[in-house]
Amino acid sequence: MRDVEAKARAWSTILGLPMPQISVTDTVEVAHTTYQGHPSAARAKLAFFHMGPIDVELIEPIDGPSTWQDHLTTHGESMHHIAFRVQGMDEKLAYLEAKGIRPVQRSDYAGGRYTYADGVEQLGLILELLEDENP
Repeated sequence: MRDVEAKARAWSTILGLPMPQISVTDTVEVAHTTYQGHPSAARAKLAFFHMGPIDVELIEPIDGPSTWQDHLTTHGESMHHIAFRVQGMDEKLAYLEAKGIRPVQRSDYAGGRYTYADGVEQLGLILELLEDENP
């Protein structure tokens, strides 16, 4: 998204949900973010809508390079990824890599880590694996 606050207001209004808090991801020094195998200053503004078993995450890239910015530039404001909570991320990533789905961005967050894997060719979108430290 180019303006996460405006999109969050639209989602909130249309779905009749409270306006979520907008947060900003941590800096590379805290998050240890890599993109295409290299350290990246990639940061983003985030808004989350929690609707039972489904979460919708709105993302506005604010620093880069990142998979978020690449997607926005190439595809405009559209679906970027679907996320899965996993245990044993390294084994899951090895499985995906054997299927030709390679990691493109990794980072830590308070209480866990994530990896985006490029499944665009095979599945039509990025896969996000989320692994919490204390499931």
